Amino acid sequence: MHVVRFAEAPAYDAPGHRDMHMARLQGREAGPADTVWLGASTLASGGGTTLDASDVEKIYVVLDGEVTVSNGREEVRLRRWDSCRIGPDEARRLHNHTPEPATILLVMPLQATGPPR
Repeated sequence: MHVVRFAEAPAYDAPGHRDMHMARLQGREAGPADTVWLGASTLASGGGTTLDASDVEKIYVVLDGEVTVSNGREEVRLRRWDSCRIGPDEARRLHNHTPEPATILLVMPLQATGPPR
């Protein structure tokens, strides 16, 4: 068993992310994992990511607040407990259009070789 207390989860940065605080909950520098890593991100009001794609799938779950997710063709607003899968090589943009912060959970495969996007 490997436990990571949220208060001790290592912060990380990723290109194209602004006004976001990101913490690694499991995997990579947060400890051992065989297939996926898990992160939590808080998006400040107006915060989000650029429209970008990576070669691995991403799964997002909104834990609190509202986050708008776009793949460049369609856009959807996700609320608490809503989830979204972004496929490999599918572009995605996250944005918090509300005045309140939003928190999301991210699950990604470990096979990614570059920095998380």
